[in-house]
Amino acid sequence: MGLGITEDYRVNWYRVKLPKGMMSELNRKSDLRGLFQAGGHFLLIIATSVLCYWVWLRLSWYWLLPALYLHGTVCSFCMNAVHELVHDTVFKTKWLNGFFACLFAWVGWINHYAFWLSHVEHHRFTLHDPHDSEVVVPRDVTLLHFGRAVFDPTGMWFYFSRNWHFAMGKPANDWFAYLFSKGKKVSRVFWWSRFLFVSHVTIAVVSIYFGYWIVPVVVSLSPIYGRSLDFLINEAQHIGLADHVNDFRLNSRTFVTNRLFEFLAWHMNYHLEHHMYMGVPCYRLRELHEVIEDELPHTCEGIVEVWWHLIAVMYRQRTEPGYVFVPRLPERDEAVKV
Repeated sequence: MGLGITEDYRVNWYRVKLPKGMMSELNRKSDLRGLFQAGGHFLLIIATSVLCYWVWLRLSWYWLLPALYLHGTVCSFCMNAVHELVHDTVFKTKWLNGFFACLFAWVGWINHYAFWLSHVEHHRFTLHDPHDSEVVVPRDVTLLHFGRAVFDPTGMWFYFSRNWHFAMGKPANDWFAYLFSKGKKVSRVFWWSRFLFVSHVTIAVVSIYFGYWIVPVVVSLSPIYGRSLDFLINEAQHIGLADHVNDFRLNSRTFVTNRLFEFLAWHMNYHLEHHMYMGVPCYRLRELHEVIEDELPHTCEGIVEVWWHLIAVMYRQRTEPGYVFVPRLPERDEAVKV
């Protein structure tokens, strides 16, 4: 496969120490808070779906565009939902994590079984490629990438092609070939992608036959529109930071945003904290941030500040090959060298 992965590779991660007894408190799961997060998000998806259908029935076509964009925005964070739910940290009752993971994965055309195989390695070897081939830096982001997040009619090709490979019982690329070779219940990956195709295609055929083309647009094509907010929040997680370091404060980024955006993103704006202590439920990450913030680098306040910073970093990476942003850590007098 040519990935160069060695099975004995390890990373000795540095983690900020927590006060005695704090870890068990922060790791505490709650079915009620889980239902508020997962149920609330899914209700928003249903509400925006109904809104799109009502606008399609009652109003002029141009009113449908903002309705669809709102719906796409809400649906675009299905990946965040799946991400947290497959960690099994959202609900105390285990089967609820799996149940909601299936719901959000179905809406977003996500194979959550394949994602988890990859994501385990991402946490073990964050930005240590090739052992982490889920996120590889440096990553150059342009206005074209942002424009495609707003609307990309070819965007479904990624979901179709990846799930088609899985549905045929094949890995989608060398990274998944390596993951599948480890033999961890790979059959679930294949059967889920087959279910995605059969169910979504059936809905599309039946709906179009009866003249309700809006149904597949809302139910099955949401990944191609309204992803700009998702882009601005999720792309900020690792861009411009160092790879092959053993400190999450140097390879993962946290920024503060408003409560609505934080809710939609499943609190993944606290991404540094999530990597440092991945067993903490997403709705407790703000608490974790407040406990350890004195030992964290500067936290950007809002999307505007974080992207002003990211644009400056990416500009330097274009003009200075090999440059990475090294945050100043509070307990050291000078910036860390990597």
